Amino acid sequence: MADVSGSSVIVFNGEIYNFRELRTQLQLEGYCFRGHSDTEVLLALYQAHGDALLSMLNGIFAFAIYDRVEQTILFACDAMGVKPLYFTEGRKGFAFASELKGLVALADMAESLDISALYRTLGFLWSPGGATPFKGVGRLGPGEALRVKAGSVIRRWHWARSPWMDTPLVLDADEAVGRVQAGLRTAVYRQMVADVPVGAFLSGGLDSSAVVAMAREVSPEIECFTIDTGASRDAGVTDDLPYARQVAKHLGVRLHEIKVDSLRMATDLERMVVQLDEPLADPAPLNVLYISQLAREHGVKVLLSGAGGDDLFTGYRRHRALMLERYWAWLPAPVRHGLCNVSSCLGQSGALGRRLTKAFAHAGLPADQRLTGYFLWADPARVLGLFAAEYRAALANEVMAAPLEGYLRTLPAGLPPMQRMLALEQRFFLADHNLLYTDKMSMAVGVEVRVPFLDNDLVRLANSLPPDFKQRGAEGKWVLKKAMEPYLPHNVIYRPKSGFGAPLRHWLRHELREWVGDMLSAETLRRRGLFDPAAVAALIADDQAGRVDAAYTILGLVCIEIWCREFMDKGLVKGAANG
Repeated sequence: MADVSGSSVIVFNGEIYNFRELRTQLQLEGYCFRGHSDTEVLLALYQAHGDALLSMLNGIFAFAIYDRVEQTILFACDAMGVKPLYFTEGRKGFAFASELKGLVALADMAESLDISALYRTLGFLWSPGGATPFKGVGRLGPGEALRVKAGSVIRRWHWARSPWMDTPLVLDADEAVGRVQAGLRTAVYRQMVADVPVGAFLSGGLDSSAVVAMAREVSPEIECFTIDTGASRDAGVTDDLPYARQVAKHLGVRLHEIKVDSLRMATDLERMVVQLDEPLADPAPLNVLYISQLAREHGVKVLLSGAGGDDLFTGYRRHRALMLERYWAWLPAPVRHGLCNVSSCLGQSGALGRRLTKAFAHAGLPADQRLTGYFLWADPARVLGLFAAEYRAALANEVMAAPLEGYLRTLPAGLPPMQRMLALEQRFFLADHNLLYTDKMSMAVGVEVRVPFLDNDLVRLANSLPPDFKQRGAEGKWVLKKAMEPYLPHNVIYRPKSGFGAPLRHWLRHELREWVGDMLSAETLRRRGLFDPAAVAALIADDQAGRVDAAYTILGLVCIEIWCREFMDKGLVKGAANG
């Protein structure tokens, strides 16, 4: 779209939730609008305020504005990184797209693999910091902007960062509960404005249930959607479906269910990797795809999601583990190293052994390194040993958690450990994993997912609350749970935490065993040249014997092979893999 004068042109993906208020203000300043879209408001804001428009926006977006007068282009992503934007500077200039596939088609834009990104993908299951498997092709980070002129980046900056303060708000518990309740209600109301029907995910967890409870106040007939993955699940994982049905009945909303068996999900893994553009080693994106397909079949093109609740208010197991550090973090380093060694000897076939091993895996390290360690799914040394000899040498000095550790150094020095961990959740786990796959898989079927928990005002409020209002002992999301007590059944609010995934460990021992054996055969690995066949075979054997919990690392290796077949073997990439 071009503005009235033709001096600015925009390409825009997303939604601006406060565009009506911004439009009213611009009209008071004398701007005359031709239509009613948020896109035209963005152009008018740029004409009036230039780069300063970014701080005025509350929404999810990735856009590029070409300024004909200055002969520059402004690129920007929303504050939380909901909408992806890939970019690269090549010999032929600057290129950008919402999908990596759009850049790979340009012959000189992606000529070699970024081995460091693949190394981190195997450690975290995703690549933190916006690096992609292609050298020189990146993803704009949350709250980031670029100014490009004559094919080169002339400025790159953060126009927004998640607000973190040394001194939290001083509130009593009742006031905090009331403000969270009001903040979530406002965010949901804001994001329900649409020209098409709006529905909602309803997993039966607290976050999606809270969003539906508020949305129902605006739209009592709201259509909700969930997934039934059958009886097969990994040890320690709770079945969501009965809770989803209970919430739907309690709130009086219609719940649509899609039943998917493990065989279908397993066979769709290849499709998932291709759609994601990046080899994220997590089956959870398939759930988003199936539910979005179901919604689209019922004429619903916008879905509200509970994504972000855990990242604002706590809720992951690592948050509970961090709170438990008070009982042992004061011990001398040699004793803490001993805890690590003892826990590593526990069996990995059961949920308790896996969780204890992970909780103490980095006990001997300094505080910030322990924080980043909670996000790892594999020992960096073991991951390094999986690579072929030439790549092991190239990665020898690589610190797997370097992007996270670097970000921690930018935070206020007095920020408590829990707030520091939540800052990592919001900057990396959300933007580089959860939000990325949610947007990619829903948009694959033409459904837009909105995330009320990541409303600017609600994020600001959550990040200013004292940490003991979030994680109170073993109880995560304390303030949100209290806020939702008037709206949801007690057993739903205080139910066990369950991941939004698939029974991967079960699959690797049954449905996927033969397939994985083919994808990671010695012949396949030798032909690819990235990984050491003997090291990979040893990892698989240790996982099968229960000596290590390597299911997700093995999936990561498979996803990288799928990704290479799609993006390299089809002749899209000229260069060989190199570090």
